[in-house]
Amino acid sequence: MKLKVLVDNNTYIDQYYLGEPAVSYYIEDEGTKILLDVGYSDIYIKNAHAFGIDLGDVDKIVISHGHDDHTRGFNYYFNEFPQSQIDVVGHPDAFKEKVFDGVKICSPLLAEDLKRQCNLILSKGSYKVSENITFLGQIPISNNFEAREGIGQQKEGDHFVEDLLLDDSALVYQTPKGIYVITGCSHSGICNIVQYAKEVTGQKKVLGIIGGFHLFDLNDRVKQTIDYLFKENIEAFYPCHCTSFEVRAEMSKTLNVNEVGVGLEVNW
Repeated sequence: MKLKVLVDNNTYIDQYYLGEPAVSYYIEDEGTKILLDVGYSDIYIKNAHAFGIDLGDVDKIVISHGHDDHTRGFNYYFNEFPQSQIDVVGHPDAFKEKVFDGVKICSPLLAEDLKRQCNLILSKGSYKVSENITFLGQIPISNNFEAREGIGQQKEGDHFVEDLLLDDSALVYQTPKGIYVITGCSHSGICNIVQYAKEVTGQKKVLGIIGGFHLFDLNDRVKQTIDYLFKENIEAFYPCHCTSFEVRAEMSKTLNVNEVGVGLEVNW
């Protein structure tokens, strides 16, 4: 499997690509080409051009959750590739209207819009997107230090209710030696995600994690997260996007933390 970071908050020194506080990863697995998230703007398309990647050849777009820093790039994808009949995969809540303090923070294209543009696949359960990669669907809470925390409201029918981000999910890549976890924001809790990835795949060994951990301040949750991940004996960590420098620095005291920026390529 090859993963290329098309969008992240950070860029590398002397590498002149574009960054923004958002996520988009280009992934290849056994001939299947996948995007995990599409960022906030069109820079994932511009960066892909710079890397020589033709996003018109992508087979599937998987959405980690419905916030606009992961979905707003849909506006630009279908302008660039208007004839695309691409599969778009996500949790059923990922394409509902979401607001925070009266401001929309959801995908610019909701479920009914996407059904006219692509083959929309909504799944609460796990869903295989390539030979070795599975979309995890809805993540159960298995760790008491990672309870769900609401962000804004989500529209249900004619009413808005608290949004507990049940749509927040991730990808898991399986190898004979173990699994790799690829996240967007980990609103569901990175340890909950890892635990569920092990359950879905039936594999106990976690080899690596890349993505946002949604951790900002040093607190007891961060301590327990580090303790959990250390006990898993995971070889490589690539925390990025919504993981603060302070948290990454604390993690690096115990875990093998690697720098992430636009243009990073990992081959697992």
